[in-house]
Amino acid sequence: MTRELETVGKIMTTHTHFTPLGPGAVATPNHGAMAPLAMASTAAALVAPGKGILAADESLPTIGKRFAALNIPSTEENRRAYRELLFTTSRLGEFISGVILFDETIRQKTSNDARMPDLLAAQGIVPGIKVDKGTVALPGFAGEKITQGLDGLRERLAEYRQLGARFTKWRAVIAIGGHLPTTACIESNARALALFAALSQEAGLVPIVEPEVLMDGDYTLARCEEVTTATLQTVFAALCEHRVVLEAMLLKTGMVLSGKDGAEQADAAKVAETTIRCLRRTVPAAVPGIVFLSGGQSDVAATERLNAICRAGGVPWQLSFSFGRALQDAAMKTWKGSPANVAAAQAALRHRARCNGLAVQGKYAEQAERENPAR
Repeated sequence: MTRELETVGKIMTTHTHFTPLGPGAVATPNHGAMAPLAMASTAAALVAPGKGILAADESLPTIGKRFAALNIPSTEENRRAYRELLFTTSRLGEFISGVILFDETIRQKTSNDARMPDLLAAQGIVPGIKVDKGTVALPGFAGEKITQGLDGLRERLAEYRQLGARFTKWRAVIAIGGHLPTTACIESNARALALFAALSQEAGLVPIVEPEVLMDGDYTLARCEEVTTATLQTVFAALCEHRVVLEAMLLKTGMVLSGKDGAEQADAAKVAETTIRCLRRTVPAAVPGIVFLSGGQSDVAATERLNAICRAGGVPWQLSFSFGRALQDAAMKTWKGSPANVAAAQAALRHRARCNGLAVQGKYAEQAERENPAR
């Protein structure tokens, strides 16, 4: 073992604090940041058996579109009321380990004057925060995107920690089609993800690194596996280059799927086989957990495929989920912006969360869809 690795190992063992290392530097204690061991504990809590993460970090344009489809005005008050509905669902903590918040939400209070992060923490749910600022066109590369938000990130992370966040998330998007993706796109996004992760750990926050391969297109399952493999290999190379502590982070990734417009759609068993093979070839065993995104799948399809992957098992990481629409869709459609529908919407969320909690254990079955423990 090299001197540098020995030093990092001592830091992990003695609970002193971690600062990302510069080239040729030796790790030194930083008592202004959380110890890697404490961050690793948070990461483990986020992938606790039978639980997963609720992604409630929709940007203003995104939630605006979803509200508009249901004729709900996208006002700050309606957004606050909707997030409060989600977070006050009884027994949610039985199936949800963490919630990813949006900047607006982490600063809001409930109708009972409780801070949103405090409300979650009181239920044993870890508050987190989306810190990227969305995607923009990658100059010179038509059809490809780069995620922005690194400017001022160190200061924003310090503020988010004070507001109660204990983990962060940054999403990059990789499109498949024609000659896409290019190496430049994958590498540019990988570097941004690595810088985000290093800065998050410096602030004592567990980074969830999310390189999403988009489902849009008619590509094959094999093509998705090829692109996902190349993307994850590049991302982990960048993470290691930036000396991110792998034990104190999580990977958020898509399942390996056929493009949503593809003529052939792989069944859940084939998706599980292909996804696990891809992850085994690309993700270091030191990473404590992998959480799958739903990426536009229907809520039931996402649960079925998650169940197949988790049932297959035999992997070194804890597998779980970090779903947005696949958890919220039924609840939002039930609520429709009316206070009279809050209880029914919460029952819908609890049911969906329970189904995915079963899937994480490989115990989900069709019968679960007909059962709602809240009834």
